[in-house]
Order: sequence, then C-alpha cells, then structure tokens
Amino acid sequence: MKVVIVGCGRVGSTLARDLASGGHDVAVVDVSRRAFDRLGDKFAGRVVLGSGIDQEVLEQAGAATADCFISVTNGDNRNIMSAQVAQEIFKIPRVMTRVYDPIREKVYREMGLYTYCPTVVGAALARTFFDSGPEEADRARHSVAASGASGGA
Repeated sequence: MKVVIVGCGRVGSTLARDLASGGHDVAVVDVSRRAFDRLGDKFAGRVVLGSGIDQEVLEQAGAATADCFISVTNGDNRNIMSAQVAQEIFKIPRVMTRVYDPIREKVYREMGLYTYCPTVVGAALARTFFDSGPEEADRARHSVAASGASGGA
C-alpha cells in the first residue's frame, strides 16, 4: 500500500512508523524539518518538506499514485484543504482527515470527506466509561488500538 501522511506530529509519526515497518510505501509531509526527528533513524519511508495543501509538494510525496492519504496536522483548515486536494485532484481512493472541531467534522463528513474528531471519540469513550464501567471502556479502547497503531493500548 502506498500512503501519504500530512503532519509528522504524534499521530502522523506513529502511523508512519507502523505502516513503514509493516512493509508499506510511506511518505510523510511536514512544514518543519525538525518534526521528522519523531520518525527515528530506522524509518524506511520518505520525508517531504513542505505544505500539504501545495499540489507540487503532494506530487513529490507520491500522491498521484497513492492508495491512502491522511492529514493530521494541528490545524483543521490545513487538514480539510489537503484532504480535499487528495480526494478531488489526485483521486486517492482512501482519504481521511482529523478535524478537532466537532461541528466542522460533522459538516465535512456530510459533504463526503471521511473525518474523525478526537474530541468526539474521547467524549464517546468517557461516556462508555461512565455508563458501563472501565471494562467496557477498555474493550472499546482496545478494539480501536488493536485495529492498527502500536502503542495505542
């Protein structure tokens, strides 16, 4: 699988390391050269310095032939814009973006962009904990962690 990740913070770097160690072709885009330090010396993927809303930068990252794309910068607007470019311009089959604002997340999801909101996910987990107790909350948390990213449990 060929993956482009925009944003090399905690989520982006963890996902990039997991996918690359699993044999996937991974390119990570970030505006900060220092952000790539999170990937470590053993990272087998590629890094591209630049903005994830810049078409040329995304081309350098391999967006034209990517199977999957995720934008996880710390800005909702950048995430939404880069995901829209990936979906509309590059026609990447699987595009996902993180949106912190629950209202924006809902609006963009209704417009056809696959989004997730850590605020909503966290509140849902807390609600499960309050309603059903720690065992059920752990099951929910572990089912998400077991589906992919290491270190999430």
